[in-house]
Amino acid sequence: MRMRYEYTFMAKLAEQAHRYEDMVEWMDELDPVHVALVNEYKSKVESELSQVCNRILSLLDLHLIPSASTHESKVFYLKTKGDYHRYLAEFKVGLEREIAAEDAMLSYKAAEKIARADLSPTNHVRLGLELNYSVFFYEIEHDFEKASSMAREALEDAVEKRDVLGHMFHKESILILQLLRDNFALWTSNMEVSDSYYN
Repeated sequence: MRMRYEYTFMAKLAEQAHRYEDMVEWMDELDPVHVALVNEYKSKVESELSQVCNRILSLLDLHLIPSASTHESKVFYLKTKGDYHRYLAEFKVGLEREIAAEDAMLSYKAAEKIARADLSPTNHVRLGLELNYSVFFYEIEHDFEKASSMAREALEDAVEKRDVLGHMFHKESILILQLLRDNFALWTSNMEVSDSYYN
């Protein structure tokens, strides 16, 4: 049987690793007073996060998106709108989560439509959109195949276009491409492990 200090140690370890759900599970093993405190603190943090996200979404809707004058800025602000709805979907539950996820999807789709029509596949704003949109499919929709195929397509399109144009990548584009590569490698390896487990 584990001692009380072991549960506390594991909860602190999970917190340092930013694995908050694991932290709550370890805290559940302690007495109900601690659980009540954790849940109260969790509610407080979620409430503050909701307020911050909603304030930023309001700024985007009322000012930034309507005043965007270039394709790049429109894509950036719509992507950002999708991001903040995604952040909400990460901790909301039930209907609130469904609404946040749907709003994120609509924002990313609107940004993607403009990006594919008007921005080069090597453009760092378009690549940032592809990165975050694929994360949305992985983390929120749990559509691992879609997330992986989006990351792969963005990588292939960017490399192909660069070769055709014969120019160097923008420094930000290189960083985003590395993140896309890392995600693609991680996601495909996770799918392979999952497939071998069930077969």
